[in-house]
Amino acid sequence: QVQLVESGGGLVQPGGSLRLSCAASRSIASIDTMGWYRQSSGKQRELVAGITSGNSTNYADSVKGRFTISRDNAKNTVYLQMNSLKPEDTAVYYCNAVRTLWKIQYSYWGQGTQVTVSS
Repeated sequence: QVQLVESGGGLVQPGGSLRLSCAASRSIASIDTMGWYRQSSGKQRELVAGITSGNSTNYADSVKGRFTISRDNAKNTVYLQMNSLKPEDTAVYYCNAVRTLWKIQYSYWGQGTQVTVSS
C-alpha cells in the first residue's frame, strides 16, 4: 500500500506560479512511475506529467515548457512546479503512483488538491 498526500494548491493569478508536493507513505525509489493528473469540472481526468524511477519525464502538450515534475527519493516526495499559469489550468490535481509487484501493477491515488487560476 502507498498513501499519497498532495499539498500546495490554492488560488493564483494568471501568470503566477505554484509548486505542488506529493508525499508518499513509503519509499518511492521502488515505485515505477509517479505522476500528476488533473480533472476540471465536466472533464475527464488527464495526465499532466509523469516521472519514472529512472527520472525520465513526460508532459501533456498543454503544459510543456511551463510545468516541471521532479522527485526527491530521500524525502519520498514528488513535486510539480507550475509556472505561467493560465485559467485553463484550473482543476483538482491528483498525485498517482504505479508500482509493479510480481508482474501485477498497482495504482494509488491521493485525495487531490485544488488549483484555481483567476484574477
